[in-house]
Amino acid sequence: MPLGLFDAVFVDFYGTLSAGDRRAVETACRRVVEAFGLTMTPGQFAVRWGERFFAMIDAGSRHRFRTLHECECASLQATLRGMVGPMDPEPFVRILKEYWSNPALHEDVPAWLDQLRLPICCVSNADTDDIQSAIQKHDLRFDAVVTSEDVRSYKPHGPIFLRAAEVMGVDPRRVMHVGDSLHSDVGGACRLGITTTWVNRDDRIHDIGNTRPDHTVRTLLEIPALLNRRV
Repeated sequence: MPLGLFDAVFVDFYGTLSAGDRRAVETACRRVVEAFGLTMTPGQFAVRWGERFFAMIDAGSRHRFRTLHECECASLQATLRGMVGPMDPEPFVRILKEYWSNPALHEDVPAWLDQLRLPICCVSNADTDDIQSAIQKHDLRFDAVVTSEDVRSYKPHGPIFLRAAEVMGVDPRRVMHVGDSLHSDVGGACRLGITTTWVNRDDRIHDIGNTRPDHTVRTLLEIPALLNRRV
């Protein structure tokens, strides 16, 4: 068993290891606004769509599970309901799917993974095929990968974190979870006694969370020093 305060690190993927989806979201929202002549800016539409989307994945963790792709399509249709007639969400959601399958990595990722001396599990709200494609394209190595589709539950709900702990054979209280979302990552992990590190890169369009993290960093390279620091 590794010595120190932690036995493993859990890490979010999209926005934390990969560059955020801001460009893909803005592009999709701009095309929606232009296609339907909406009287709002793409940024305003992004916030409205995002709130519908997060509400839908939250419901999907408690009732009938839908994949991320299904949630994006259904939430876009729900956001536009009453503003436009029947519409096909696929051309707009395809922009996001292309991002999920092949996102750029943040520059600090290779050095951080190389420095990390603890087992690492990638814990992601993701459709499994998309994230596996992204991981393979960047030749990343994790000890385990647990997705919302695997567990049929999304962060911030507990099952995805508990599955990761089970797979890694660790006590959640001996884990640090690293993520860029106050809602999904920090809010979910802290409820299980997992130490949280929020990666605040200042490129999120909208975060509905307000949970206070144990640590806040601007770059992943600050994390190794935190792994031996008590909260």
